[in-house]
Amino acid sequence: MTMSPSLPDNDRPPPARFAFDRQTWKEIAFLLANLPMAIAGFVYTVLLIGVGVGLSVTVVGLPLLALGLQGARGLGRAERARARGMLGVRIDEPSPMPRGRRDRGFFSWLWSGLRDPVGWRALLFSFMRLPWGVATFAVTLVGLFVLWPVLPFVARGLTNADRAMARGLLSPSDELEARIAELESDRGVVVDTAAADLRRIERDLHDGAQARLVALAMDLGLAKEKLTADPEAAARMVDEAHGEVKVALQELRDLARGIHPAVLTDRGLDAALSAIASRCTVPVNVSVDLESRPAQAIEGIAYFTVSELLQNVSKHSRARSVSVEVWRSQERLLIQVTDDGVGGARLDGGTGMAGLAERLGAVDGLFVLDSPEGGPTTVTAELPWRDRADAAPRTV
Repeated sequence: MTMSPSLPDNDRPPPARFAFDRQTWKEIAFLLANLPMAIAGFVYTVLLIGVGVGLSVTVVGLPLLALGLQGARGLGRAERARARGMLGVRIDEPSPMPRGRRDRGFFSWLWSGLRDPVGWRALLFSFMRLPWGVATFAVTLVGLFVLWPVLPFVARGLTNADRAMARGLLSPSDELEARIAELESDRGVVVDTAAADLRRIERDLHDGAQARLVALAMDLGLAKEKLTADPEAAARMVDEAHGEVKVALQELRDLARGIHPAVLTDRGLDAALSAIASRCTVPVNVSVDLESRPAQAIEGIAYFTVSELLQNVSKHSRARSVSVEVWRSQERLLIQVTDDGVGGARLDGGTGMAGLAERLGAVDGLFVLDSPEGGPTTVTAELPWRDRADAAPRTV
């Protein structure tokens, strides 16, 4: 009998033998212990479901059920430990219950506890184990006296079923656990990015426009004092203040463009990308093939992604030409920026590529960099497509 190739080598049980070796005795002890463990789990499950559902019409029923599901996690933890120690099954522990939900209020904690999939799977495991525990206990006990020549093979077959049940109901879902970890990481990236953007805006306002406006107010105050005593000096100071006003307005426009450019809001990606392409030090060919506009958040991320990439081209690539292509493929928005520069760009090269990859990943996007030494460099970014809210048909 061949084992499944999907199992790791160190997770495969040893072959069954006629001799009663150490592993066989472990399996026999596991099967005999199935009955008391199954009885304890079944009684716990029946009492919890009966009392929790029966008292659900009162204020204590649902909280009792939520607490009972946390206790079911303990039963599952004990069964996983028993399977690891006696059957050699490698089962990872699922993610713990998020403890911070208590700080958000009682009902948030209650809802989180009632929809805990780990607890419900542990209850299902405990409920269905009673008939199996009775059967395995009876077969193993009889086999010790009657079927002992073939008992190692019988024990191996029964414990293989136990292994399958433990893996199926007590092991964490790899996809779900990976998704939870990814979302937690993405949430941290979003928070850090928002905090960094706020600090940048505050710094630009404080060091740029605010300082210039303070100096402008002082100059106008001095001009007001000299208006009667020295009109010519006052006029010169007013002219200088007028120039400072123009510079301050330009700084404010640049700052507003950095937050969200007006051309992007009014005319969409095609016009906005053409505007930043005209300011690039390298000739840029822009091609936008979109029948409709995406959601504002997706459109903004696409704009700033291209803007950051074109800045990198201007600073580092020594390219002679750049092409920017934007198109939609099913439910994804794709961006491709290609330059004929020297190449050699890396995500860890300090050019902001890693930050772009993190920002795109935070919204379920992808960032692929292909930049061999000597060029060309091709960056492909992919974002989820969401329809624009103001483009939806209105109902009266």
